[in-house]
Formats: sequence, C-alpha cells, structure tokens
Amino acid sequence: MSDDSAAPDRPDGTGSPSSGYELARQALEEARAAARAAGKSVGQGRSSPITGPRRTAGRRRRWSGSGPDGRDPQPLGRLAGHIAKERGWEPRIGEGTLFGMWEQIVGTDIATHARPTTLSDNVLHIQAESTAWATQLRYMQSTILAKIAAAVGDGMVTSLRITGPKAPSWRKGPKHISGRGPRDTYG
Repeated sequence: MSDDSAAPDRPDGTGSPSSGYELARQALEEARAAARAAGKSVGQGRSSPITGPRRTAGRRRRWSGSGPDGRDPQPLGRLAGHIAKERGWEPRIGEGTLFGMWEQIVGTDIATHARPTTLSDNVLHIQAESTAWATQLRYMQSTILAKIAAAVGDGMVTSLRITGPKAPSWRKGPKHISGRGPRDTYG
C-alpha cells in the first residue's frame, strides 16, 4: 500500500507532482519566469499584493465586488447626461429645461405674470405682463437667479433682463411716414 499523504509521481517518471493544482501552479511559475526573462511586467494574481515598481502611478487595479462598478447597469438619465456632456449639448439642454419647466422653477405666481423670451450670452430676457410686475421682478432678481441655478446649474444664467409689455406701434401697413409720428396730441 502506498502512503496517501505523499504525492504520487507523474506517469512519465519525472518525479513531479501530478495533482491538478500543483501542475497548474508549476505551469504558472514557468510562464512568469519566461515573461520576466523577456522583460515583460508580470502580475502576481488576485491573492498577492502588487508592491514595488510594478505599481504604476495614477492607475489602480480595481476588482469587481459588492460595490458599484462602471460595468453595472446605469440609469438612462445618467447615461444621457454623459452623452450630452461629451458632445457639448449641455447648454441647449439647460435652456430647454429652463423654458420648459419655468413654472416649476420660479413658482406659479411669477410664471402667470412673466415668461422667459430668450437666453443669450447667459442673460435671460424675461417679459412681464405689466410695468408693475417688471419692477417687482427686478427686486426679486437674486431670488430668481438662485432658483434657476438650483434647477439648471450654476452659471447657465448669470443675469436677468426684465422688460414690461411692449408699447403699441403706430406703424400700420407697408407705407408709412418716417419719423416719430404725430406729436400734436401726445405732446
């Protein structure tokens, strides 16, 4: 009878261990030695730490585990945000959000009396329904800017230009007299 604690010799008579684990370990060590001889960097595997010059600055080996990983499924909104950022669409998306969600951003009371007309060079043009509302909104500029920054991001809108209703135009039709118009009744 043979002793079970001793590893049996290989059938080819080399005297090396024949268990699968030992054969795999020996093959791995031979491959690492060949790679070192060729001057290539050799990893140590998952169980042993990387030490010394093999670790490169700024690059860290990440193993997937129980925490979130870049390979995990991502929410559609986050992916759309990354695509918009990469392609430079963020300003237009922010502008669409501002105009589309105006009532939710500034509140129902302000939205019923004023509306945004254009956004150019980070200046939001707002038209109020009356001069009284235009004056009131000018007093509330800092509050409105803070609400806009919270909704669409800081820096999207840096200042507001608030105007009242448009004055009536006396120009009717394609033919008109140049100048300021009749002044005998309007002083």
